Amino acid sequence: MMKSLLPQSQLRRSAAAAARSSAGGAAGADGAMSDGGGAGPRAPASSTFWFLLHALCCLISLFLGFRFSRLLFFLLFSTTALYRSSTSSSSAAVLRATTTTTTTTTTTTTTTNTFTLSFAAANTPPSTPANRTALDVADKGAASGNPQSHVVVGRHGIRIRPWPHPDPVEVMRAHRIMERVQEEQRRWYGVKEPRQVLAVTPTYSRAFQALHLTGLLHSLRNVPYPLTWIVVEAGGTTNATASMLARSGLTFVHIPFPDRMPHDWADRHATENRMRLHALRVIRERKMDGVVVFTDDSNVHSMELFDEVQKVQWMGAVSVGILAHTGTADQLRLSEEDKQNMPLPVQGPACNSSGHLIGWHTFNSLPFSGKTATVVGEAAPVLPRGLEWAGFVLNSRMLWKEADGKPDWVKDLDAVGENGEEIENPLTLLNDPSSVEPLGNCGKKVLLWWLRVEARADSKFPEG
Repeated sequence: MMKSLLPQSQLRRSAAAAARSSAGGAAGADGAMSDGGGAGPRAPASSTFWFLLHALCCLISLFLGFRFSRLLFFLLFSTTALYRSSTSSSSAAVLRATTTTTTTTTTTTTTTNTFTLSFAAANTPPSTPANRTALDVADKGAASGNPQSHVVVGRHGIRIRPWPHPDPVEVMRAHRIMERVQEEQRRWYGVKEPRQVLAVTPTYSRAFQALHLTGLLHSLRNVPYPLTWIVVEAGGTTNATASMLARSGLTFVHIPFPDRMPHDWADRHATENRMRLHALRVIRERKMDGVVVFTDDSNVHSMELFDEVQKVQWMGAVSVGILAHTGTADQLRLSEEDKQNMPLPVQGPACNSSGHLIGWHTFNSLPFSGKTATVVGEAAPVLPRGLEWAGFVLNSRMLWKEADGKPDWVKDLDAVGENGEEIENPLTLLNDPSSVEPLGNCGKKVLLWWLRVEARADSKFPEG
């Protein structure tokens, strides 16, 4: 019985072990089957994960690479001052992490040092009291926390640096050096003993008087020779003209003329001639010594003119450019034939090949026949009459009653215009006009321009 039972128990144990082994094999087979079957659907998820991870790494590398490359470019090509600025800023950042009080002091000190070094690296000006004062003011402004010392755009700050204005002391020194050089040139190559210039100007109270006189007085102030301005005013002297002459800074003589200036151009030319003759008589009475130049207030003068007049011995002549103008654009219509026949608008001396005076260049007024202005302020061309006084210069001693070396071909000034005849030009002062000395390279240089621009006679204008 025991023998029969023993094999049965062993049989049962064997059966149980076989069952367990079969169960374990079945589980392993199921696991293997599940792994083999699940590999297919999990493959796309893994690829997506690695693709996203790769893309994220690329973006991070791109961002970090741009930041590092810009920083590297900044460090390589920046100036020493900017490199020190970044170093100081880095040290300030380290100290800022330590204490709040230390942060404010350190940042202020860094700003001051950076401003000074940046100014020196950009442009090193000479050390002058003005520059030192500007730097001290800038340092004080930075130390006091001036908000205008920086401009913040986004995350980056822009430092405002002082504009390198020229030092006024150095500019004035340069002007003095240039003036000294010009004086030396005139002393070595110019006139050894310059004579006084006597500028005669007829004028009268009108709308454009202040305009014309202001331009003329600025020209006369630039003359590098002793000068006396003789102003003859029609209708008597006025306070406006007197105050302008007083502010000019020039030596002047203000002479009244009894007759008033007429509104007709022909009468005005005649009145101006009598005013100039009146000024010549004043020069004779006062025995003023020098070179007489007729500077009309509306003319344009070259500084070379006053150099040329120093060469005259008794009477000289220069070329004058004539500026014939119109009040409106369509006032004067010249034909093509008139334009071709119109000569160069210059009047002055004409010389031969040897440089001697043989005649005069005059303005051709035939194309303007019947088209010129007759009343002051009329919108039409204004033309000169004959030879203008502005084209002649005189030695004042030829006007005196007695002068050493006075030539015989000069008339007595008392005999000129004594019977009321009109004086057209200074040639009436001579018995022999061929004795006139041509100036300005024998009349080849135009040294002044004749121009008449006036407002209407009835125009209203404020005082001054």
